[in-house]
Amino acid sequence: MSAQQITEHPVFKQAQANVNYYVAQLDKELSKYPVMNHVEQRTQVPKSYVFIGGVVLCAFLHFFNALAAPVSNLIGWALPAYLSFKALESPGHDDDVQWLTYWVVFGFFNFLEGFALTLVLYYVPWYFSFKTLFVLWLQLPAFRGAQKSYYAVLKPVLANISHQTSSTSNDTVTAEGLRSRAATASQ
Repeated sequence: MSAQQITEHPVFKQAQANVNYYVAQLDKELSKYPVMNHVEQRTQVPKSYVFIGGVVLCAFLHFFNALAAPVSNLIGWALPAYLSFKALESPGHDDDVQWLTYWVVFGFFNFLEGFALTLVLYYVPWYFSFKTLFVLWLQLPAFRGAQKSYYAVLKPVLANISHQTSSTSNDTVTAEGLRSRAATASQ
């Protein structure tokens, strides 16, 4: 009797309507990806439920520290690898810049992480949850985190290093110089 009262309560009906609306919006958005359509056809499970289940599974695995690192690295690699492949196949170059910048920042971050991981894990609880959020911020086009990180942190550091090495050597080779050397050598 009380379960029936709960399901007939206006607040419950409004919440259920909101959930159905957002699931329908997610389903509409996921329909843009052929992989998700294929998964839905093969499993007979709505693609929005598969996606939500995957997100819940990743969140659940983050609670176990032994599984947090592989899940975090999988999130940092799987979707960007797929979207990088799609960007290479597309005729425009805007998406190429987005993913090339992402891989440079992600690689630099993982390089630094390799040196300090033990120390960071000791002092920062839930490190891999924060790392996963950071990686998502880097890769989601709405935030352009990779480009912001590149221009704010990496580019000044790399420009400083490049300036120091070019001032010490007089034989600096530029990309244009290499192209002209290759063109004259092939003629």
